[in-house]
Amino acid sequence: MRKISYIKDFATWKEEFEFSIDVDIRFSEVDMFGHMNNVATFAYFEEARIKFMMHKGIFTDLSGDQVPVVGDLQCDYHKQVYFGEYLTIYVKVNSVGNSSMDIHYLGLKPNGDIAITGRGAIINMDKSTGRSAPIPDSYRKLIE
Repeated sequence: MRKISYIKDFATWKEEFEFSIDVDIRFSEVDMFGHMNNVATFAYFEEARIKFMMHKGIFTDLSGDQVPVVGDLQCDYHKQVYFGEYLTIYVKVNSVGNSSMDIHYLGLKPNGDIAITGRGAIINMDKSTGRSAPIPDSYRKLIE
């Protein structure tokens, strides 16, 4: 596998994942060649990220003063994935800053082949100001 800037030691990085979901590759998510559209991966990351946050108990009440927003997303494609297959998408918090978290993703095919990897910044935003806000200590405890 080629070098990826956000992964220093792949074996260690992979072992740190504890949470995952399975996603089916739907017909609407493939191109005319029958393989997964590049854009679909970001929807898979979103689904996995939301379920991960619910599992951790963070950002579960979006009616409050603060909400998580995506600051950036990156995906690296390693193997083609086709309609009718499924991927296991793993999610973890790689690091936590003052007002943001760096979330990492790993997508594996059923045979264990690495299909996709990715990362993204999630920013804790104050809804009234539209600016970043410190991540609450209660969330930090749940993440760590």
